[in-house]
Parts: sequence; structure tokens; C-alpha cells
Amino acid sequence: MHPTRERILDAAEELFAHHGFEGVSIRQIMTKAEADVSLAYYHFESKKDLFDQVMLRRVEYLNEIRLKALEEVEKRHPDDEPTVEEIIGAFTRPLLSLLAEDHDQWSHYYQLIAQINNSPDRGGELMSRYFDPLVSRFIDALKRALPDSDPEDLYWSYHFLSGALTLTFAETGRIDNLSGGACKSTDIASVIDRMPAFLAAGFRQLCKH
Repeated sequence: MHPTRERILDAAEELFAHHGFEGVSIRQIMTKAEADVSLAYYHFESKKDLFDQVMLRRVEYLNEIRLKALEEVEKRHPDDEPTVEEIIGAFTRPLLSLLAEDHDQWSHYYQLIAQINNSPDRGGELMSRYFDPLVSRFIDALKRALPDSDPEDLYWSYHFLSGALTLTFAETGRIDNLSGGACKSTDIASVIDRMPAFLAAGFRQLCKH
């Protein structure tokens, strides 16, 4: 990738994560990228195209590693279905492991996902565009693991999973205050194993009938 284009994407990712799509101008992005404003329109068609390229730069890889994790889990169960914990782990663990291992590389992108997922204006459309095919694959696996579940309960359970995951991405610091410092929102390593166990219990409880 062209180094100037990469700098623009890095700058845009950080500024979009902190201020949202509407809160950032092309000029601010190019100033942070230390590049001439004209180069924005050399590399990208528009601000919207720049935003899309910021998202696509990482989303394809993240979807790929989660799909691979699910396929590996399924291969370990040739004669039965994976557990709910295993399926949720395949969905969450690859993302959280990347963030824990290379925080500087991934934190702004994850914060951008958290912001989009909680946006009433564009969240539904954008999350659907980038993530729905993969999410549908995981929901199908959960349906097989919970064959007697009501679809309504299953989708609400996924909704709660998505909320927990993106709140963790946001690293707001609130858990730091609530716990008196015992927990830190930046301590992603502590979340990796806890999240699938917690969420699987919720799926089972809500979908048990």
C-alpha cells in the first residue's frame, strides 16, 4: 500500500473513532496525516469513500479469522455440535486476542466499531453491511447448538452479545471507577475467557425453553 494512503487511513481511523464521521473534516484528517489536502481526493473519491476504506481495511481480516475459528471448532465435532461456549469463543476470542496483543494497532478501529454499533443514525446500516454475513453464519451455528430455542430469544441473545463486545471495545474506563481499580477497561486479556463463559450462560438461560 502507498505510504501516504496508509497514513491517511491511520489518521482517519483515529479521528473517526474519537469524533464520528460528521465530526471530522477532510482537512483535519490530512493535517493529522501530514499530507496535502489534494492527496485525499487522489487516493479516495470522497469522505464517505475514505470512511468505507477505513472500515474495509480491517473488517475482511477480522471476519476471516473468526470464520476460520468457527470452522476449526466445527471440525472438532464431526459427530455432534460445538458447545455454545465454543461458538461464542470463536466469535469473540480472535478479536479480543488481537486487541490484547497489539493494542496500539487495533484500539482505534475497535472504538470505531463500538461507536458505529451504538449509532441510531447509521449503526444498523453500517454494521449490517460489514458484518451481517459472518454474524448469520454464527447464528446458524448457535441455532444448531440450541435446537429448541425460540428464534426471538436467540436474536435477543445475540443483541446482548454484540452490546457486551462493543462496550468492551470502547474502553470507557467506567469499570475502573466502579471496581475501585480492581478491573481496568484496558485489561482486555482478562476479558478473553470470561466473556464466552458469561454470554453462553445467558444464551442458555434465555433460550432454554
